[in-house]
Amino acid sequence: MALRNSDTGEITREYSIKELKAAANLMRGYDLAILCAAGSGHAGGTLSIMDITAALYLRVAEHDPKHPNWMGRDRIVWSTGHKAPSLYLGLAFAGFCPLDDLAYLRKLSSAYQGHPHWLKLPGVEVSTGSLGQGLSIVVGMGLAAKIRGADHRIFCIMGDGEQQEGQIWEAAMEASHHKLDNVIGIVDCNRLQIDGTVVDVMNVEPLEEKYRSFGWEVRRIDGHDMEQVVTALEEARHSPGKPSVILADTVKGKGVSFMENVAGWHGKAPNLEELHRGLAELSLTSHVPVHAVLERARQYQAQVDRDLDAKFPKFGRNFWWNAQPNMKVKMEPTRKGFGQSLASNGDDERIVCLGLDISGSITISDFYTGKANRQRRWISMGIAEQSATSAAAGLAREGMIPVFGTYATFAAARNLDQIRTSICYGNFNVMIAGAHGGISVGPDGATHQALEDLFAMCGLPNMSVVVPCDIEETRKATDYLLLRHSGPKYIRFAREATPIVTSAGTPFVFGKANVIRLRGEAGNFAEAFGTQLASDYENEEEDLTIIACGPMVPEAMRAAWILKTEFGYETRVVNLHTLKPVDEQAILRAAHETGVIITAEEHQVGALAGIASRVITEAPTLHNVPVITGAIGVQDRFGDSGAPWELIKLFEVSAEHIARKAIELIGVKKAWKEEATVGHAR
Repeated sequence: MALRNSDTGEITREYSIKELKAAANLMRGYDLAILCAAGSGHAGGTLSIMDITAALYLRVAEHDPKHPNWMGRDRIVWSTGHKAPSLYLGLAFAGFCPLDDLAYLRKLSSAYQGHPHWLKLPGVEVSTGSLGQGLSIVVGMGLAAKIRGADHRIFCIMGDGEQQEGQIWEAAMEASHHKLDNVIGIVDCNRLQIDGTVVDVMNVEPLEEKYRSFGWEVRRIDGHDMEQVVTALEEARHSPGKPSVILADTVKGKGVSFMENVAGWHGKAPNLEELHRGLAELSLTSHVPVHAVLERARQYQAQVDRDLDAKFPKFGRNFWWNAQPNMKVKMEPTRKGFGQSLASNGDDERIVCLGLDISGSITISDFYTGKANRQRRWISMGIAEQSATSAAAGLAREGMIPVFGTYATFAAARNLDQIRTSICYGNFNVMIAGAHGGISVGPDGATHQALEDLFAMCGLPNMSVVVPCDIEETRKATDYLLLRHSGPKYIRFAREATPIVTSAGTPFVFGKANVIRLRGEAGNFAEAFGTQLASDYENEEEDLTIIACGPMVPEAMRAAWILKTEFGYETRVVNLHTLKPVDEQAILRAAHETGVIITAEEHQVGALAGIASRVITEAPTLHNVPVITGAIGVQDRFGDSGAPWELIKLFEVSAEHIARKAIELIGVKKAWKEEATVGHAR
């Protein structure tokens, strides 16, 4: 039974089937409300799993909310970390956390992250988010229990699309080989994933035969029939000699007509109108305190805003984007430039695009959308980054130009060995898109925010790395890399809308940096600046240089505006869009001519900063030249859930933070000059 006093061993609450049904339905209502308050999330998928959530947390699994780390407890691991709201609701209904606090879902610094983090919330067993890893963690937990002679059970909740990850089957083999009868897998078979139906994206059936062939005890049930759910879970607790898996057939968006079996609700939250409509269909209009949930979320957000503002650098006026009557800027997601290039260049018969289940989100699907003649060159690989990477190498070996992409944290980390060995070692012509790079990914949180990918990609022999600054530069970079550059290549771009600061006429030359200079305020932000190739630029004896890449280029430009307006400082902004091969001369000239270098990256400090520092320290021409350096970037920490621009402020990578660092370093430069002048006079 679920709720037990770990001190006395007594069952503190036993829920009937009827009560479990009511609890599951109420969880669905609260799920809609908290997702609406968050403004983001995976509505349809979380609704599909609520019956199992209620049965697990309120009846089948043994745990004690007052002692969440009780050694005798059953463990529940959510390998499908994107279904975090279901996990949080299970914990709340069981008494691990206040139900009211779930209104803080996906809010900045909240314990209720977009993907669960065990160090933030008691009752969460492990931090998850990257699909396919949970079952391996459970195998480790099961082995630990066997070693200790413990008799608790470890449950692992997975999705059917997740079964496309090869790691699942490694873990399935291990669990059977080690006879882990304390391991119970639960697969939410709702038959949908982001790119469409599982059978069309990458068919995983027949799952029953597959798990049986791996030596598992298999049960297939109706995941919305509470009696079947409870019976299957309780039987699985007592299946000696082998691990068990429950294949629960469910309906995505269960109970809400406009969500049921609609793939688009995978990563979408209801608005207020849809919330009320959904609650009415669930017969919960009077049972879910919508106003209280939304008001609690509003109050929390108001406090977040006050806290951020209190720590944010202040200047004589508000220089934030579009806050002034002039210097206006248009914003578009950089990822759209990637899709635009694929759409316009895709007629080349050598180009093959590989889908990894977030195709629309990263815009790689623009390659074939509305172009039936390209469908044969669109290959859906499902949620299988490692295999897709090596498959791309195989396509390249046969003379094709393969392009694949996903979140940067999956495109350049989960499959790093495959990139290194299958692609780079053979020097194959493969294009990798690291989409949604940096903390500006937002509410999905740390598991989906790539802050380390550039370390890996820049460290690989034969790999070229480009980090364009806006939608226009992303399109140009993709055009070049796709058809004019041969070899391994990685392009990194953001998810959210960022300022457009270049135009069709702005120069873009692979491997060559641009210099950007503020020429005076204008109605349009981009028109206030002049841009030219660094190799063509003549020294204007600026006070400092800001070297930036990606979305930090607009921030560097805005910092130049702040520094000129408030302090009269002149700034050379270097757009180092190509990190490898790097334009060493642009860095060396800036160091020699301005004496102050600040790097700005939406990444752990050290990718761009490390490149610039290496160039400066290794140059004989600078051995006797004093160069003052500083770095803006993420300071050796993981990301957080929150709105994209909140995270830019929280992680101190905004123009205001760049300007503050510039003032500090220019002060050092002035002090050096004064000392040198006094010393010379003596």
